[in-house]
Amino acid sequence: MESLVEIADGVRAGKRTATAAIEDALARIARGNARLNAFIRTDAEMALRQAREIDRKVARGEDPGPLAGVPLGVKDIENCIGFPITQGSWFLRNEAPCTSDSHHVARLRAAGAIPIGITAMSEFGMDSATFTKAYGATRNPWNPQMTPGGSSGGSAAAVAAGLVPLATGTDAGGSIREPAAFTNLIGLKPAHGRIAKMNGFANWAVHGALTRSVRETARYLDVAAGPDDRDRQSLPAVPFSYEDIIETLDVGGLRAVFSADHGYAVVEPEVVALARDAASRLIRAANLTELHRAFAPVNVYRHWGAIMLYNLEEDFVRQGILPNGYDMLSDQTKRSLTRIRERRAEIDLKQSWNKIYQLEQEMAAFFLDADLLMSPATACAPYPADSTIPETIDGRDASESGVEPFGVVANVCWNPSISVPAGFTAAGLPVGLQITARRHRDDILLRLARIHEQTFPWSFPWD
Repeated sequence: MESLVEIADGVRAGKRTATAAIEDALARIARGNARLNAFIRTDAEMALRQAREIDRKVARGEDPGPLAGVPLGVKDIENCIGFPITQGSWFLRNEAPCTSDSHHVARLRAAGAIPIGITAMSEFGMDSATFTKAYGATRNPWNPQMTPGGSSGGSAAAVAAGLVPLATGTDAGGSIREPAAFTNLIGLKPAHGRIAKMNGFANWAVHGALTRSVRETARYLDVAAGPDDRDRQSLPAVPFSYEDIIETLDVGGLRAVFSADHGYAVVEPEVVALARDAASRLIRAANLTELHRAFAPVNVYRHWGAIMLYNLEEDFVRQGILPNGYDMLSDQTKRSLTRIRERRAEIDLKQSWNKIYQLEQEMAAFFLDADLLMSPATACAPYPADSTIPETIDGRDASESGVEPFGVVANVCWNPSISVPAGFTAAGLPVGLQITARRHRDDILLRLARIHEQTFPWSFPWD
């Protein structure tokens, strides 16, 4: 599959047409989607109509933008003109098609990207897999018996399988980075506010995307990033191009700490070993300084989950989903709500928020004399596609740390964080290395990811 850079540059130069790029993506989806369930709906006519308009712009001598003709998958949580958005839920199955785009999708469309369809997600984003009552299981191209992760699992499966080169994601606790790790992709959770939001979990969630290569992510971020007065948390524009800086930024001497478990997570030893090896290679290649010290922040896994689920349950009641619609929720959503109800008497939301504030202070202290935090991206390799979140990992109780024990740290503290391919288990399943930088330094992460890509290249055997 051509990269989004190759497609866009070819279309802009008149060497190929946007129409051909969309026809190719539609053919790939027709051949490969049934096995994976990555796209839950597409609109060929609408996509081809937009492609022909881009081709007319090129013919008139106009520049259609840095993503010209790029087939785009949009996660089933972002408004996208012409498509109903259902957040992976049976209850939203009759939603009307959107008449406007989210701020994020609008920027991508204005840059020439062409939404070709909607990708599957876990119900309301509350699962580490993508397995819903509404749409069934989404599957991993590396092994269709396994999950591509969640909640942005459809986007990850679509990009990894080569159906499209770019698909959007959102990340409130690892929902871009875990699917990236599970499918051998680049998954950047940008600094909070780097990409303007429309709504959602304003404290922790961010927009992002999944791609196969660092240059693709950098070009995407050049388009998607920037301030928007409709999001008061949005950051000012940076005075450089991410696509340029991935080749030039000096990162030598930055201080890195590798943490296998943050002092609380249950992690498969094979996952730790692969991530540790990848971190060591990158430290050498980028001329980083490794600091050998422990990092053991407070574990907010349950506290973060309690806050999120309390808010979600209140939304369900307001929307009429609860109490009578409980049986039509997806298995993991029901399981999570049941646990909250069972533990309601012992849950203290004030204490949970205090733990969140404690983590913020601990991360701030960490970055006083370190620049990078490295860890496995996930606690385990991909698990079965049609199962709920495993509570036993490596034969140990993982109910207090889950599959994504490291992801939430960057969301709570607003740090940029990225997952890059770290290698494969003995069973042939992808594993990721997660790198987190101090706030606002997305540029450092992309430069490190580029160095990693150059010294430890990866490929997709089905291309």
